Amino acid sequence: MTLFNVYPLFDIHLVKGKGAYVWDNNGNKYLDFYGGHAVISIGHSNEHYIKRIEEQLHLLSFYSNSVHLDIQEELAAQLGKISGYDDYNLFLCNSGAEAVENALKIASFHNKRKKIIAFKGSFHGRTSGAVAITDNAKIKPPVNDDSHVLFLDLNNEEQLQTAFKENDICAVIIEPIQGVNGIFEPSTDFLQLIRKLCNENDSLFIADEIQCGYGRSGKFFTHQWSDVQPDIITMAKGMGNGFPVAGILIHQRIQAQHGMLGTTFGGAPLACAAALAVLEVIQKENLMENALQIGNYLKEQCTLLPGVKEVRGKGLMLGVEFNFPIKEMREKLVYEHHIFVGNSSQPNTIRLLPSLSITKKEADELLTALKKLNQTQ
Repeated sequence: MTLFNVYPLFDIHLVKGKGAYVWDNNGNKYLDFYGGHAVISIGHSNEHYIKRIEEQLHLLSFYSNSVHLDIQEELAAQLGKISGYDDYNLFLCNSGAEAVENALKIASFHNKRKKIIAFKGSFHGRTSGAVAITDNAKIKPPVNDDSHVLFLDLNNEEQLQTAFKENDICAVIIEPIQGVNGIFEPSTDFLQLIRKLCNENDSLFIADEIQCGYGRSGKFFTHQWSDVQPDIITMAKGMGNGFPVAGILIHQRIQAQHGMLGTTFGGAPLACAAALAVLEVIQKENLMENALQIGNYLKEQCTLLPGVKEVRGKGLMLGVEFNFPIKEMREKLVYEHHIFVGNSSQPNTIRLLPSLSITKKEADELLTALKKLNQTQ
C-alpha cells in the first residue's frame, strides 16, 4: 500500500525536532519558521510538554465523555483564566474543522436559521460545513453545497449591512487574521460593526482563531486587539503543540442540551494534558510577550529587505509580500539555507508562523538568508 498522493511534498524526510529546529534522516538541521501550519506553539519536544503527557499516560490515556474527566475541568479553568473568557463555556473536539462544524451547529440550533456570512479569501477547513464557508472552489466538491453562504469582501461595510438587511442571518464567521489567503486583517471598525449587527439581528458572531489565536498575535486571541467579544471562538492548531486537540468557547447565554454535540476522542485525557502543558509554558515563559516583541522586530526588519512590497500581520503571524513570485525563493530557503517558511494563496507572499518561543538570534538567521536570496533576484 502507498499513501494517497494529495500533498505536494519537499523531498525531505523529517525524523526529529527540538525547539525551533527539525532534523532530517541524513542529520541535516533546519530552522522551522512555519511550525507545521502554526501548530508548533511552544517549540518542538518541549520538556514540560513531554513530561505532562508522559505523566498522563501512566494515569489514564482515554475514556469517553460518558463520565466525569477532571482534567477537562482543569483545562477549562486554566483556559478561561489565561484567555480572559472565564465566563464562557468550553466544548472540546479534535481538529479545527471539527471546531468550525460545531460552531456552525450551535449557531443554527440557537436561532433556527441557516444563512451564513463568510468572507472572500477565507479558509475554515475541509469537512462538509467548514469547506462550504471556505472561499476556494478547488477544494469544494459538489456534495458540499454552499448555497446557504454569502461570501462578502473583507472590510466592506456596505456589503455587510446590505446582507443583513436582505437576509435572515444565522451567523457571521471571520478570521481575525486571514492565514491561507496571505495574512489580511479585518479592521477594528469592521469587527465592531459585525458585533453590532449580530446584536441587532439575534445572529451569532463566530471568530475563527484556529490559526491566529493562542497567543500568536501577542494577545491570547487576535480579536482582542479590536475590543470585541464574539459569541463563539474556535481554537485548534497551537492549542496542542502537535497533539490533535481543538475546542470552541461558547457564550453562556447560549444554552446547551444533552445530545446537541458529541465526540468520541474530543477532550480525552492525553489531549487535555497536552493543552494544559501549552498553557503552562505560554504563561511561565511569557510567550505572548515574546511573540509580540520578536514579531515587531521581524516586521520592521522584513520591511527593509530588497524586493519587499508589504509586511502584514501581528506578532508571529506575518505575511511578507515581495514584488516577485516566492516559489523559487521558498525552495532555495529549504534546500540551500535549511529554513522552512510557509506559502499562501497569494503567489508573492510567504507566511511566517514560527513557535512563540522563537528567539531574536533565530529571527536573524532567517533575515540573513532572505537578504542573501533577495539580492540575487
